[in-house]
Amino acid sequence: MKPFAYVRPGTAAEAVAAYAAHTGAQYLAGGTNLVDLMKLGVATPDVLIDVSRLPLGTVEGVPGGGLLIGAAVRNSDLAAHPAVRTRYFALSQALLSGASGQLRNAATTGGNLLQRTRCTYFQDISKPCNKRAPGTGCPAREGVHRDLAVLGHSEHCVATHPSDMAVALAAFDATVHLHSTDGDRSLAVSDFHRLPGDRPQVDTELRPGELITGVELPPVPTGARSAYRKARDRASYAFALVSVAAVLSVEDGRVRHARLAFGGLAHRPWRARRAEELLVGGPAGREAFAAAAEAELAAAEPLRDNGFKVRLAQNLAVGVLAGLADGDDHGEEGS
Repeated sequence: MKPFAYVRPGTAAEAVAAYAAHTGAQYLAGGTNLVDLMKLGVATPDVLIDVSRLPLGTVEGVPGGGLLIGAAVRNSDLAAHPAVRTRYFALSQALLSGASGQLRNAATTGGNLLQRTRCTYFQDISKPCNKRAPGTGCPAREGVHRDLAVLGHSEHCVATHPSDMAVALAAFDATVHLHSTDGDRSLAVSDFHRLPGDRPQVDTELRPGELITGVELPPVPTGARSAYRKARDRASYAFALVSVAAVLSVEDGRVRHARLAFGGLAHRPWRARRAEELLVGGPAGREAFAAAAEAELAAAEPLRDNGFKVRLAQNLAVGVLAGLADGDDHGEEGS
């Protein structure tokens, strides 16, 4: 591992000032992804700015009934929080499916959003990879890509984003709060991550030195239920082949509110806006759910070995939506 300097600021303002003052700086929270990448030689920061002890570790109610989640809240604590379990159940499910208990005890809300792809070419510095070394190529396109993207990819990159939590946050219309030396701003979670285009090395819309300070969840519509489901190669400690997060409310047999997001299909959590448009106002039945999912996934461009993901995503979405419509899921109603 490359030697590095270490800074531990006491406030968010001190953290962003330290970043501005040090070339080659990078923020460190739980370190569950960054430290691994440093060991592999993929990440080589000159300075680590430890933000894990900043006063950003609380979950608080906000006016109107939403929640503000501090960037330093641990995944295990967030999954177990009573307000999350009762009002944002899909988020709790996503977090609990994301890793081992030990990792959830260390990983943070902000860090989870910033974890990088697990594409094997990205993690192996002996291999070319446009995300790690721009301009070297994307061998995954013709090589090992079974787990990789079928939506939104480009000739430069077919990597997928690994976060479970981010998929659920997208379905809940969450907002990311950011702080920098230029002040504060916010981004919708759905707009936070980028598609690869011709700059796959840039994962997010973060500006240099910006620090995630929190994630805000708006109130859940009255009567809405939510669920997260993940298909993977083994029952534990595996990243999603496909995952689905859905928020649904049904009245008199018709869909009144629908939010749907996919994981494991793209360079970012994939918000299924076409499917949502078709769902709202339509019948709450498997046939309508299948048609909406099929319309969303019509844009898929699978590679040689990952076409199965398209049908898997459709079936997973129909199952989740049908469960919510039937009321047999564990999600609680919004209030």
